[in-house]
Amino acid sequence: MVGSVAAVVVAGAGFGAYAMYGGGAGTEDGARTASAAGEEVKSGPLTAAEVTSTAQRFLTAWQKGDVAGAAAATDDAEAAKVLLTGYTKDARVKDVALTAGAPAGERVPFAVKATVAYEKTTKPLAYDGALTVVRRAGDGEPRVDWHAAVVHPELKDGDKLVTGEAGTPPVEALDRDGAEISAAKYPSLGTVLDGLREKYGEKAGGTPGIELSVVRGKESKAAKASDKTLLELSEGKPGTVRTTLDPALQAAAEKQVAGKARASVVLLRASTGEVLAVANGGHGFNTAFQGSLAPGSTMKVITASMLIEKNLASTDKKHPCPKYFSYGGWKFQNDDKFEIKDGTFKASFARSCNTAFISQAPELANDDLTKQAKEVFGLSMNNWSVGVPTFDGSVPVQSAAPMAASLIGQGGVRMNPLNMASVSATVKSGSFHQPYLVAPSVDGRKLATASRTMSSSTLAQLRELMSYTAAAGTAAEAMAGVGGDAGAKTGSAEVDGQEKPNGWFTAYKGDLAAAGVVQQGGHGSESAGPIVAALLRNAG
Repeated sequence: MVGSVAAVVVAGAGFGAYAMYGGGAGTEDGARTASAAGEEVKSGPLTAAEVTSTAQRFLTAWQKGDVAGAAAATDDAEAAKVLLTGYTKDARVKDVALTAGAPAGERVPFAVKATVAYEKTTKPLAYDGALTVVRRAGDGEPRVDWHAAVVHPELKDGDKLVTGEAGTPPVEALDRDGAEISAAKYPSLGTVLDGLREKYGEKAGGTPGIELSVVRGKESKAAKASDKTLLELSEGKPGTVRTTLDPALQAAAEKQVAGKARASVVLLRASTGEVLAVANGGHGFNTAFQGSLAPGSTMKVITASMLIEKNLASTDKKHPCPKYFSYGGWKFQNDDKFEIKDGTFKASFARSCNTAFISQAPELANDDLTKQAKEVFGLSMNNWSVGVPTFDGSVPVQSAAPMAASLIGQGGVRMNPLNMASVSATVKSGSFHQPYLVAPSVDGRKLATASRTMSSSTLAQLRELMSYTAAAGTAAEAMAGVGGDAGAKTGSAEVDGQEKPNGWFTAYKGDLAAAGVVQQGGHGSESAGPIVAALLRNAG
């Protein structure tokens, strides 16, 4: 039962709206206005009676198997008819019983109990859903606002439900030591395990079972969402896939993001690109691998390498850091409008002076930063083959003010913790090694490569910048106690509509490199910094 007052929608029972929900205020007819054709058009807020009667009409028809009737109760009858037809024919769902809960405004929750039957195999299905009633465009009639999620909350528009032999056999994912990886053991790895199955299910030697699953449509696939199993009617035989995850470091990463809303972190072996840990806290999306977020001042690692190569900056040379710098019609400033008088580039990098980088925009071509990201750091080429779906960063060619903003990780630049951990790994190891979760030897795939490396002078200066920042700059507090050969860079990325910026942090220690983001976390030194530093500190 969902809600404080509920009743089962019984086919043909003829319940009125009041009987269905225990009564309610309002009248069946909303306010009416005259249309251009002289016809009355309902308008104004929906009444309680309109919400309940519309929901009753839809749920009753759906339960009866009256697809046309249920579709007619929505504001997109054609799309509803297709999905509701597939609910029976493709998903093999029968004996549907719907229990409606008390409406909250225009939203009506409901519970679904049914049976999924495939050949001689059956299994009960139960889940909670919800619908929203709106006024239909044109005539103002109350209708169910149609989206695929009305049928099942895991569906996005364009997706469908299918029951049958699983498209891919199950896989048993193993850590680098050969122990099984499960979502129960590592809660944030659910999307990673889905991706491993999609990639390696048919190659790992298993046999498929019978499942009810979400089959993704074009939009979901474009967002790199994987198909998702909702109900297993019969078990398949899993194959095994060994990953590069380190069990102790993965457990530590899970601990660091636990209880932190929208926190994500990745830890790599710098010399090889092996992913040793990946974790996301407080949300079901794999932001660590697939996020597309402005990286803020962590991008200055890439920008600094470019400026040094172009002789526009050098660690110990004087470098401007004014309060403001205008370019392309935008006025840029530093955090709290600070300035550094007669300072060096090292001082500007360590304190994360925005204008120190923006001031060099007039000396740069529009594609300089894009080339640097691709040629040296292996980013923005959309060719990484990690073993599961990833977003490989984006540094588009821009001009004027957006180009200047991209120098400090704003504008159109987009990254995720995997990308920024790789940036620190490139600095530490001296060359780009594409990150991977499954060794390329497993399936013979080719890893992405960068076309060139930094000069030894540029690399030495970049390491000095990051080392100084970790010891005496904005990253110092978070990196305290990390010790050893370490470097870091903080970042904060402003996002429209957010009260607080996203906090970023990327760092290395020895042969380990890591990066993290806490969305709406504020300054990276205070939010993502402690997460990343704790992993490096505890990794030995």
